[in-house]
Amino acid sequence: MNPTQTPVTLDLLRTLHRIHRQLADLRGRVARGPRLIQARQAHVQRLEERLAQLQAEAKALRMALDQKQLQLREGEEKVQRYQRQLNEAKSNAEYQALQEQIKAVKMANSVLEDEILEGLEKIDQFRLTLDQAQADLALAKVESGKILEEIQNQQPALQAEIQRLEAELAQQEQLLSDDIREIYQRLLRQRGDEALAPVEGESCGGCHQQVPINMISQIKLNQVVFCKSCGRLLYLPE
Repeated sequence: MNPTQTPVTLDLLRTLHRIHRQLADLRGRVARGPRLIQARQAHVQRLEERLAQLQAEAKALRMALDQKQLQLREGEEKVQRYQRQLNEAKSNAEYQALQEQIKAVKMANSVLEDEILEGLEKIDQFRLTLDQAQADLALAKVESGKILEEIQNQQPALQAEIQRLEAELAQQEQLLSDDIREIYQRLLRQRGDEALAPVEGESCGGCHQQVPINMISQIKLNQVVFCKSCGRLLYLPE
């Protein structure tokens, strides 16, 4: 686009771009609020699921240990029963068979005792993991609640500031001539808050391409100038 001869003050362009950037920032903060809340709630849900899984694993460990303890009691009862039967043995062969059975059951009981000790140690260690998971969940819930409250408290002020800036923007846009306003609005539809850009040194602040000296001179004369590379409406910063 070529420069137009319709005059527009640099202060007006600066003001318009400032308002657009402020609005973009505020709208971004408003939009980030629900996303942040959702992310925190998802984090809490993941911790809840992890805790539920750990609790299920702890229950399975406890049940397995209870089963082994039951087997050990049954084994000990067998030993006692066989020992009583020794006194009633009617033959040496029967006596020897009972002795072998007692020996086998005692060996099995010894293995169960070792497994029970290992299970108790494992449960004790697992309890630490479970306690940590419960603490992590409690902390996450507190933090999630704080963030929710903070964002809910911020939203009214942000919305009020957006409304104020939108009113200021509409007032400033009325100062544009009809032909410039049409071009300006078209750029807004295409680029949003990036429709305008300052000249930084001798480059466009939007695309960083060089702006010819004669175009910078035209901007100083309050003429409307567009970047030849990206089409942004250019202005000189203060």
